[in-house]
Amino acid sequence: MAANRDEPSKYVTLISNDGFEFVLLREATVVSPTIKAMLRDGRQWREATTGRCEFPDISGAVLEKVVEYFQYWYKNRDKLDVPDMDIPVEICLELLVAADYLGLDSKPPLPSHGA
Repeated sequence: MAANRDEPSKYVTLISNDGFEFVLLREATVVSPTIKAMLRDGRQWREATTGRCEFPDISGAVLEKVVEYFQYWYKNRDKLDVPDMDIPVEICLELLVAADYLGLDSKPPLPSHGA
């Protein structure tokens, strides 16, 4: 059965500056406001139409850890008391820069009630 061309794929591909490609569930990437905006329906951006996001400033090693975080977040999104992920010291600075670019350095807004 062919996929409906109007519906975006349930998978996206993230591509590092050194050519590594990571395919993961689109739903797992929505924790990043940057990627969510890139893939938003109705946009004329290449990423929205192809489902492929290229990151010329993020290495494969760092993007791999970002993808691991997306999958970790997706798997544990409805749980409390989730243990921290292990982060290799040698990529901490690059990972912080990538997290800042992807909007992962801030907490999501709390839902508003009324007011």
